[in-house]
Amino acid sequence: MQPNWQPSLQQYFGFEQLRPGQQPVIEGLLAGRSCAAIFPTGSGKSLCYQLPALLLPHLTLVISPLLALMQDQVQFLQSKGIAAASIDSTQNRDEAQEVMNGVRSGTIRILMVSVERLKNERFRQFIAQVPISLLVVDEAHCISEWGHNFRPDYLKLPDYCREFEVPQVLLLTATATQAVIADMQKHFAIAAADVVTTGFHRPNLRLLVQPTAEAERPQKCATWLQYLAKKSAARQQDFAAVVYVTLQNTAETVAEQLASQLPFPVRAYHAGMGHEQRDLLQRQFMAGEVPVIVATIAFGMGVDKSNIRQVIHYDLPKSIENYSQEIGRAGRDGQPSDCVMLADDSGLTVLENFVYGDAPELASIEQVIQTIQQQSQPDNRGAAQWEVLMTPLSNASNIRQLPLKTLLVNLEMNGVLTSQYSYFAEYRFQLADSEDSLLAHFRDEPRQFLQQLLGTSKKGRSWYTLNIEALEQAVPNSETHVRVRALKALEFCQERGWIQLESKQMTDVYRVDVNRLADPALAQTLYQHFSAKQQNEIGRIHHMLDLFRQPVCLSRRLAEYFGDHMDHDCGVCSVCRGQFQPWPELVVNQQLNSLNAAELVRPLQQAIQQQFGAVASSELLTRFLCGIQVPWFSKVKARSMAGFGKLENVPYAEVKAWLASAGF
Repeated sequence: MQPNWQPSLQQYFGFEQLRPGQQPVIEGLLAGRSCAAIFPTGSGKSLCYQLPALLLPHLTLVISPLLALMQDQVQFLQSKGIAAASIDSTQNRDEAQEVMNGVRSGTIRILMVSVERLKNERFRQFIAQVPISLLVVDEAHCISEWGHNFRPDYLKLPDYCREFEVPQVLLLTATATQAVIADMQKHFAIAAADVVTTGFHRPNLRLLVQPTAEAERPQKCATWLQYLAKKSAARQQDFAAVVYVTLQNTAETVAEQLASQLPFPVRAYHAGMGHEQRDLLQRQFMAGEVPVIVATIAFGMGVDKSNIRQVIHYDLPKSIENYSQEIGRAGRDGQPSDCVMLADDSGLTVLENFVYGDAPELASIEQVIQTIQQQSQPDNRGAAQWEVLMTPLSNASNIRQLPLKTLLVNLEMNGVLTSQYSYFAEYRFQLADSEDSLLAHFRDEPRQFLQQLLGTSKKGRSWYTLNIEALEQAVPNSETHVRVRALKALEFCQERGWIQLESKQMTDVYRVDVNRLADPALAQTLYQHFSAKQQNEIGRIHHMLDLFRQPVCLSRRLAEYFGDHMDHDCGVCSVCRGQFQPWPELVVNQQLNSLNAAELVRPLQQAIQQQFGAVASSELLTRFLCGIQVPWFSKVKARSMAGFGKLENVPYAEVKAWLASAGF
């Protein structure tokens, strides 16, 4: 018999009834099934796990993609008297240990972590000992390689479910096409009847498209914000607005321009700012002290502010899904709110270049395969094992870290690699007292093992560095893996305050199928996959532009993109109001024929030859001229060369064709 959720709904959340879609999800989970909730932003997805977590017997583990989102959710739950916590990068070891103790004892009902936390060997050892009732995956569209915001580590979540014996899963997202929903279902074996979609249309949002030349946007943006401030003052209401831009320097520039024109604070927010600065700014925005934020997409996912009355797109969003997420931050209280698109085609090249910068070259993929072949070592079961640090491999192969992670995941999906575990390459510890005092806590064989651990560790002035190789030689024929045992011993000492423990340099360990790795077609197959994904991403950008360019109800077309078929126009978007504006054609002023290709790329060619002993490929030269950063450019200080980014406003394909015509 299912638990009765109604008393808890009233007691903890103060609600008499649920919103549309919540009840079938909650009752499905309480009946022991896995579910997916595809609800618009601000429609109550979080309650779908928060309420069941109070009634399920064991821990609810929540995978959250953003630190700010975790912290907001934990703070909200604690304010309701619900025992929730997170383990995240802002905590010191004692704080994290306190949370783990609460989870072990069962006093903490909901634990939030990032997906990367599951790669941590010590965390995996801890969570494997904890019974889990439910795994919640927030922003679950990240698991689909063909959706937006794909995150390679999300693909490993089904394996983690099996490893930790999690009986059921809840997937949450606001933005998923039918293809992405099908992908999510497949990965977690969720029945179609347990995928609950409530529709994507938000009738209180007025979608207005006003393509504006870049030089005119600051004034147009200021006019919209002034209109909002006056309307809010007349109604004696507070107001808030978010202005979205693509680049960090644009955020700074536009914020300064608007602040000089408006009588209220306007601030920039982007990933290039320090964590404390961003955190302070977000708190000021939530409190109404800074009503307007000019932000890159780094801002918003963790923001649940009810009275955002305007979301202005100063630049183009990255995709229809991104656009839907970003406008979804407006009008969460159900009141009418404006979503204004000022961007035109001038931002198209920047968006396309982001995509081109993520696709690894064939030679880079071959380099990774060769590295695996050279570095693989036989393990104690006769198979091959490979250990890798991401940063050195990224630098050696000239693949940025996110696409490099994607490449390794694709090697897993092709059966070439099997993820074993991750560990920190370096552990160091400091004794609270003397060695003799520490050893006095132990007897017999455990004392002997700890003595060997101390004796084989490298000693500095006050810190010891764990030396696994030396310890393995000192403890031969051990029934337990020496690394695992050493870490458990150090964790035990850390928990009791006898040592201070630190770790760094995450190392991923894989089992290698050497036969599949030797397949001569492997690199080409992977390259073709990345090329197809690249074309898919470029197509998504143009699909988005098509949404804005057509004189058809914007809300209706947006809903239909996500499979929500409206039987009427919205009546309030710019098209329905008779205010459709044709988009001006993009004009590229750069005259390529007047430039000397050889002169522009020569400094880079020389630097690549000197630094790496390699010939710069046409792809690398194109990325250089388009201003697309890759690891090798940092090594040769490419940004200081006159040609870097010289053609950043010219479409990538045109620059590549121009170089080809010049013999590159």
